[in-house]
This record gives sequence, structure tokens and C-alpha cells, in this order.
Amino acid sequence: MAGEWGHTPLPWPRPDELPGIDCWCGRRNCLELWLSGTGFARDAGRPAEDVVARPDAAGDAALARYVDRLGRALGVVADILDTDVIVLGGGLSNLDLLYDRLPAAIAPHVFSDVFDTPVRRALHGDSSGVRGAAWLWPLDR
Repeated sequence: MAGEWGHTPLPWPRPDELPGIDCWCGRRNCLELWLSGTGFARDAGRPAEDVVARPDAAGDAALARYVDRLGRALGVVADILDTDVIVLGGGLSNLDLLYDRLPAAIAPHVFSDVFDTPVRRALHGDSSGVRGAAWLWPLDR
């Protein structure tokens, strides 16, 4: 199960994020509950596609919370792995605003005075993870 980032807790939870959400895995406040499309829709009260298609103050606030949460989580990853680049995948990686806003949201959470790691879109879009998994499938099956 190495690399299962989705079932680690949301770092530096804000008071309104506590005590947290119970996860199906038996833990509480797993990143997957906050950073998935389903988690975004639960927080925003509607899917991300709708928030982007029909912007309003509530949707803007939900996007700001999402960027903040993702920034905190990626700050931990950047500290542990000293990444050269951060590549986003999944459906929410299609939100163009992430690539503008995330570096500033990550920076306060890294253990450095400087954060210049680029945040990039996956080369093959939101299906890059599935594509990579398919490459691992043995051809002789």
C-alpha cells in the first residue's frame, strides 16, 4: 500500500474542519474525503463542473477552501520528497485555476523560505493514472 496518499489525514486542520469526517477506511479526515471530486462536491454543495460553469460567491469560497487544503497536503509531500515537479491528475486537475493558485498555497507549508517547484497538469489529462496502471499490466496474461 505504499504511496496511498489519500488515506493520510488532512494536515493543519482548521477549526471548521474538526473533528473531521469519518472515512470508509475506518480513519478520520482522510485527504481523499477533502480533495476528491466527491469531497469537493460535498463541501461546495454541488459538483466542481457546476461551480466553474456558474460562478458565484459560495462557489468561489469552496474553490478557495479546496486550494488551501490541497496546498497544505502538497506542502507535506514537497517536504518529504523534495519534489522537482508536482503533477496533478484526476478530474479536478482540469481546473485551470489550480495551476495559478497552488504554488502560493503550498509555499507557506514547506520547510523553506523558497518554494519554486512547478505544479503541472498530467501529460495525458485526468486519465493519466489509469494509463500508467495499464502499462503495469503484463502483456502475457
